[in-house]
Formats: sequence, structure tokens, C-alpha cells
Amino acid sequence: MRVALRAVLAIVAYVVYVEIGETTASAQTTLLRATVPGTITMKTVAASTAPYGPLKGGPVIRQVRTLSSLAPPNGWPSPVMDRENRLFTLVDILEYRPKTGGGESTSDYRWDVEGWYGGDYNRVWFKSEGQRDTAFKADYDVDFQLLYGRFIQKYYDFQIGPRVETQMFRGRNVTRGLASIGIEGLVPYSYDLEANLFIDQNGAVSSRLSYTEELLMTQQLIFQGRFETNAAVQRVEEFTTGSGLNNLEFGVRLRYEIRREFAPYVGVSFDRSFGETATLVREDGGNPSQIRLALGVRAWF
Repeated sequence: MRVALRAVLAIVAYVVYVEIGETTASAQTTLLRATVPGTITMKTVAASTAPYGPLKGGPVIRQVRTLSSLAPPNGWPSPVMDRENRLFTLVDILEYRPKTGGGESTSDYRWDVEGWYGGDYNRVWFKSEGQRDTAFKADYDVDFQLLYGRFIQKYYDFQIGPRVETQMFRGRNVTRGLASIGIEGLVPYSYDLEANLFIDQNGAVSSRLSYTEELLMTQQLIFQGRFETNAAVQRVEEFTTGSGLNNLEFGVRLRYEIRREFAPYVGVSFDRSFGETATLVREDGGNPSQIRLALGVRAWF
């Protein structure tokens, strides 16, 4: 008798448990449908049809997503801000090179500034470089570029536009215009690559390749390596340019970022001219092979 009574009580308890579970699931389904209509529904599946066999403890509750549309509501902003125009300027090199007695005629200076205005796909680039009494230019040399840049591949821009170069030649100032065609790529935390082809107003062709890579010693102390080379097809004497390989420059700079936007640095650079270019530098009173100490600042805004 006791065994039969226990069996009856167990059956009654199970039936009550199942009824409570179904009532709870029904209430949850009604609440979810009222809160998020047309997006999420609840489905009750018998324990005997569970994917891993019968389960003890009542019904299994499954969520079935029925998303009719993924479009954001009207008035929401775009999730990708790739159409906004911005202005960026980088003073990568702004340095003074004191005379150290290693064959340089005087102390000199150098700068390398670039920037752009535009969005992620189309930009207007501006670049300026200047140097004085280096192994590549015996006197001063200044150039400015205004380029149109178009995004062509991840991290890389195609650039085209005019360039103006001016320098001192035998006591007088000379200026020429050039067309510039090239690519520039800045791969985050890796390297900066710039390759350009120049054609001047008389058809003389020259090129420039520069490569910069940075290594983070700490969060504020950064080591930068820089390589640059120039080459030309024709000899252009008044611009101290010989045919063939013109020069090679290797430099290292160690900067401390007081702020991310401002960092003083110290560095050393080795610069050497070759062939006809070295001869033209000597004729103009310069030294075609130099090792220079550099003191400067790097900034961006």
C-alpha cells in the first residue's frame, strides 16, 4: 500500500511541475512578443524531442530568431564615418645639424613636412622638404608639392600633382617645375613607404624612394630608422643632379614623446653622393660624404 501511495504522489507532483513550467513559458512568450514584436518568439519543445535525448525536469525552452530586417531605424547615424573630411599635418623632421669637424663646411638644417585634407578615399596632399649643406646639395635646396591622393589599397594612396624645386647654383637662385607621380603608404605600427617619379619642365626624369620604420622602446621612447635615395636619368647640372644613382642616406633618431603630438629627438645620419652627383657637389664646394649629428623635434596636429 505504501509503495502504491508513493507512486501516486510522484505522478501528481510531476504533473503539477509540468503544468507550472508550461504556464511560465507561456507568460515569457507573451511578454517577449509584447516587448519586441516581430523579432523574437519562444518555442516550447517537449523534453522527449531534445537534441541530446530525454531531459529530466520539464520542457525545454528554445529561442527562434525571426529578424525581418537589419536596416537601422530612420535618423540613425552611419556606423562608419568614412565621408568626413579632416585636416592632418606631420612635421616628421625639423632639425639642426651642428658642424662636428668631420668635413662639413658649415652647420646646416633640414625639415620634412607633409599633410593632407580630405576623407578616407580622396585627399589633397601638401609636402615640403628643405635642406642645406648636405652630401646631396652643397647649398640649400627647397621643394614643395601639392598632390591629389586617391585610396587604391589598404594603407596606400596614389598621388599625382605638381612640384616646385628651388636651390642655389653658383651664386644665383634657380627654380624649376616638375610633375610628381607616386604612391605613399603608412602601415600602422610597421613602416612608412613613399615612392615618387618626377618629370621636370624640360623632360628630365628623376625618382625618390624613402622608407621609415619605428620601434617602440617604451610607450614614450621611440627609435626611428630612415632610408632615402634619389636617382635620375639625365644630368641636370644646375640642380646638382647627375645621371644614375645620386645619393643614399641612412639615419637613426631616438625621440621622447612628451605628448603624442610633440617629441624632441637626437639622431645621427650618414649621407653619401655617387658618380656625377658627387662631382657636382665637390665643384660647388660641398662634401659628398658626411656623418651628421641631428637635434630636432617631431610634431603632428
